[in-house]
Amino acid sequence: MPEVRLDLRQPHRQLVEVELHVRARPHPQRLRLPAWTPGSYLIRDYVRTLEDLHAEAEGRRLPLERTGVAEWLLDASRIRGPVTLRYRILATELTVRTCHLSAEHGFLALAGVVLLVEGERWSPHRLELWLPPGWQGFVPLPVDGQGGWQARDFDQLIDSPVEAGPHPEHAFEVQGVPHRWVSWGGDLPRHDPSWLSDVARLCHQCCLLMGEPAPAAPHYLFVLHQPLSGYGGLEHDDGCVLLYGRQDLERPEGRRRLLQLVAHEYLHQWNVRRLRPAELTPYDYDRPTIVPTLWFAEGITSYFDQLLPVAAGLVEEQQLLDDLGADLSRYLLTPGRHVQSLRASSQEAWVKLYRQDAHSPDCQVSYYLKGAVLALVLDLRLRRHGSWLGAVLQQLWRSHGRCRRGYREADLLEAFTGHDPDLATLLPQWLDGHQDPPLHEELAGVGLRLVSEASSQWGCGFKAAATAGSLTLQRVERDGPAQRAGLLVGDELLALAGRRLRSPEELAAALRATEPDAPSMPLLFCRDGRVRETLIDLEPPPLTVWRLELDPAATSEAHQGRRRWMHLQP
Repeated sequence: MPEVRLDLRQPHRQLVEVELHVRARPHPQRLRLPAWTPGSYLIRDYVRTLEDLHAEAEGRRLPLERTGVAEWLLDASRIRGPVTLRYRILATELTVRTCHLSAEHGFLALAGVVLLVEGERWSPHRLELWLPPGWQGFVPLPVDGQGGWQARDFDQLIDSPVEAGPHPEHAFEVQGVPHRWVSWGGDLPRHDPSWLSDVARLCHQCCLLMGEPAPAAPHYLFVLHQPLSGYGGLEHDDGCVLLYGRQDLERPEGRRRLLQLVAHEYLHQWNVRRLRPAELTPYDYDRPTIVPTLWFAEGITSYFDQLLPVAAGLVEEQQLLDDLGADLSRYLLTPGRHVQSLRASSQEAWVKLYRQDAHSPDCQVSYYLKGAVLALVLDLRLRRHGSWLGAVLQQLWRSHGRCRRGYREADLLEAFTGHDPDLATLLPQWLDGHQDPPLHEELAGVGLRLVSEASSQWGCGFKAAATAGSLTLQRVERDGPAQRAGLLVGDELLALAGRRLRSPEELAAALRATEPDAPSMPLLFCRDGRVRETLIDLEPPPLTVWRLELDPAATSEAHQGRRRWMHLQP
């Protein structure tokens, strides 16, 4: 049984000392460090943080041959006893999928820490932590009675996030299942006495959504990181890691947004972790795996994470409409939705979604965002046909999730068409097409409408920000006035129609002063140290926001349907 010992006793160095004890084999063994962690579909090349790997046995070093960027060949065929692998991991990056060690805490995403030893993937692994005085470790694994933890195999080990520090731990139960809440950067349950009871209600509501009497996990660990700013979450089989900035929590909508993040990651213990795409069964830790159904794995979860707090009685109906309206507005103002299909967004996650740049809004759409929009359309449509989206999710859980049988897109299509035969044709069109699903029509069925608002100034087709006393282009819209005028991201704006530009406020004033029938406007800008001039043809004020509102002409039947929908009632 491989044994992993992690030494965090010098946190100021931000280095994790790793010892991996393995048994010698009569043939050379390959060692590999995963390139990514499940739930975050980007090759992260964790090997960039690994230092000074060497192998020891019987008082001497053994040869290690590097056969790949993150792969080595260990020859211990002449060794009878155990072999010890030693190396260090640089822990300086605070996200939910990387490693961070400081004098205040330690967090380890074990996919970036533990080597996979050939022949040992499905063997039990033991984990032990060496910590500074006063610290304790928080790990969603069974304790082994010897001061450590034991995983049934390598997959369960690296699926278990490690948090360590002098943190308070809060225990509560959900339907008899033990849960723990651990925070770094603030003790939320102490400052918000109703927090744990609200989280328990929210977790119970997730169980109800899935048609289950209790959570899927036998025990569950919440880890919350609260730096000054930041946002993120990563799901695991028996826990999750949340990152939520203290500044965000202090905003009026902060607590509600955090509840939605909790709902999202908690629901993932069913949808994604156990009800898993077949392409991820088992995981290939070395290379990208194309998953065309990420729209279901993440989009469906993103859709329900806003409804679950309402159904649990923790969020008001109007607050849901505000939040949902903001997401729908963001979607409708994303031009990339007409370029990239939802299926393509899922398939290209590895190279696009997690690698955003100034041009991304024009050529792609998030499978989280459009997946949630499609989930909304599907839910409202199914309700008109006497079913609802929760029934489809429960059916797939029973057929594929409980037994951890991976599903493919054909399985999803079969499940949906069992509730609405027309979806056999419509759903593939919505997945492959570049047009919006019938969002406005389905919202009207529950007494809602989307109302647009236009800007108060002429459209210039770019976004600019003040940097070091100058106004620099951060985005140039595809086929917009700025692109037609030859402007590029990074250009420094100097003057518009003779008016000096140094800030967004001065730009807004210059645009407001433009006459409706004005000809092309002269624009002075600087690129690569050279001052240039162009003419820009402004457009009528563009749409800047969509708002979700109650339709005053809606029928009483539509109002009743809306209340059932908002509270997750079939």
